Amino acid sequence: MDFSESFAVALNSLLANRVRLVLTMLGIIIGVGAVITMISLGEGAKQAVETQIQQLGTNILTVRPGASGPNTNRAAGNTVEFKQEHVQAVREQCKSIEAVVPEFYQYTQVKFGNQVTYSQICGTEAAYEWVRNSPVTQGEYFTNADNARRARVCIIGEKVRETLFPDNENVVGEQVKIKGVNFEIVGVLKSKGEGWGDPDNTVVVPIETAQKRLFGTERVSQISIKVPDIASMDPAALEVEGVLRKYLKLRPDEENNFSIRSQLDMLSTFGEASKTLTTLLASIAAVSLLVGGIGIMNIMLVSVTERTREIGIRIAIGARKRDIRYQFLIEAVAIALIGGIIGIILGVGASFALAKFATWNTSIAPNSIFLSFFFAFLVGVVFGLFPAVKASNLNPIESLRYE
Repeated sequence: MDFSESFAVALNSLLANRVRLVLTMLGIIIGVGAVITMISLGEGAKQAVETQIQQLGTNILTVRPGASGPNTNRAAGNTVEFKQEHVQAVREQCKSIEAVVPEFYQYTQVKFGNQVTYSQICGTEAAYEWVRNSPVTQGEYFTNADNARRARVCIIGEKVRETLFPDNENVVGEQVKIKGVNFEIVGVLKSKGEGWGDPDNTVVVPIETAQKRLFGTERVSQISIKVPDIASMDPAALEVEGVLRKYLKLRPDEENNFSIRSQLDMLSTFGEASKTLTTLLASIAAVSLLVGGIGIMNIMLVSVTERTREIGIRIAIGARKRDIRYQFLIEAVAIALIGGIIGIILGVGASFALAKFATWNTSIAPNSIFLSFFFAFLVGVVFGLFPAVKASNLNPIESLRYE
């Protein structure tokens, strides 16, 4: 019996009991569909963050208070609160950088009429537009003079505009209340889409206004530094570190009480974390494949028992052990592959549905489809082998007597 004949016999046998076939395939269908969906979610999240970081520019250094690393001493004395004087020290003493801006972040209420949203307020300087690659699509940025006089002007993100002004495209000149204080909108930020930190839900204001008029603080959340190119990143980071250590009067044996990260560092770190998370999610989903494989083996063993007399007749009229083994193995693999194909279709469909209706970032990688199909085939072979061997080793005389 050649392969095509064995396949036809196996297919007819499977179709003879369609309900059993569907129930047996469920584990494979769920497993393959879940694996593809989990991988697409992980890849989508990774691509969204990578795109956002690249939009900000890869030649950016970010300095934050607090040391980083596994051996960091978290004692009270090992912290620092950045202020404008630290920003000024970096600006005046670092020769390898192009620009530096302070950034102060705080979430608060933003209101227009009866429309209310909670947004991230970013207090910064006019150079933020260039340093952070955050241009406006309407209006213009505030100026350094606006910052010096603590002007109540703001630039809102696209998500803020849609929430507060659902029926109004041109909002420049409108007045909004930030934490109960009136602000004039002078610009609208270019949309960067959903992503890390929700950049479209940001309201940019002069930092002097944010610190003195809104939140009553001198604290700077972080310092953003633009360097000429990627090759200048490491030298610039060392220069900034040296300037801050000297300004903060840290002894040679003391650890930094601040951290300096580049966008490339963030990209690499998030990429590794995303890869680990995707692998973990896919591994959890793959358990369903194993359960499906056990289901296939169980049903095939039942099938061997039910068809014992048929097997005996086939052996008696000349079927070889290999023919019997191939037939049952092909049946097991066919169950796994049909389930795998249905699972792939459902997994791809679920990914598209999540992207469209839940607005989650998904990305279907062709290799995830190939791997899912391959593992479905492998499950069919591994879990179908034992029943196939058992069927081929049946004694023909005893099989013919089986009722």
